[in-house]
Amino acid sequence: MAIIELKNVQKVYGTGAAQVVALKNINFKANLGEVVLIMGPSGAGKSTFLTIAGSLQKPTAGKVIVGGQDIAHISTRESDRLRLTQLGFVLQAYNLVPFLKIKEQFELVNKIKKEGNISAAKLQELLKQLKISSLINKYPNELSGGQQQRAAIARALYANPQILLADEPTASLDSENVAEVGQLFKKLAKDYHKAVLLVTHDPRLEQYADHIYEMMDGKIRQKS
Repeated sequence: MAIIELKNVQKVYGTGAAQVVALKNINFKANLGEVVLIMGPSGAGKSTFLTIAGSLQKPTAGKVIVGGQDIAHISTRESDRLRLTQLGFVLQAYNLVPFLKIKEQFELVNKIKKEGNISAAKLQELLKQLKISSLINKYPNELSGGQQQRAAIARALYANPQILLADEPTASLDSENVAEVGQLFKKLAKDYHKAVLLVTHDPRLEQYADHIYEMMDGKIRQKS
């Protein structure tokens, strides 16, 4: 069974002459252990798709099913809890707290989510896998863009979500770093049994995906 599924999802902004249909009858699913790309140019609807899949906003119509539960119209409190326990985000801006050292980013997660995070031993293993074990006493602005990104991935995975949502994760990376990030997401999906959803316009990531969806003008189709 798919861990996340969108069924006939639509998103409409505005009314009358100002109405914009951002998503049109979207059908999508992803399983644990898979990397799934959602590709398309700017303005295709990818960001709207991401925010609805991540329970950051509600669809106008349709179902969004996460772990067997339709989350399309759950309360704000329930959405907050879902994002805390089942959904992890890696955003373009990395979203690290600038005045906290990397190790303190994980301590912050512990304060917000007191149960269900990965163990200290698993965290050390993850940091080693991400090649940032030696950077935990540094602040985000002391790291390169690629290092900040890996730290953001580690923090997202620390809360042990089933689904990892990444927004343009290779937007500012050269081809060598794209290959490293692509291999990393694929390994994380398999080793940690996560569904990894990458919203991107970067075709260099296609070789690391289990499935590829294309978005254009608010519509989606499965390419592979």
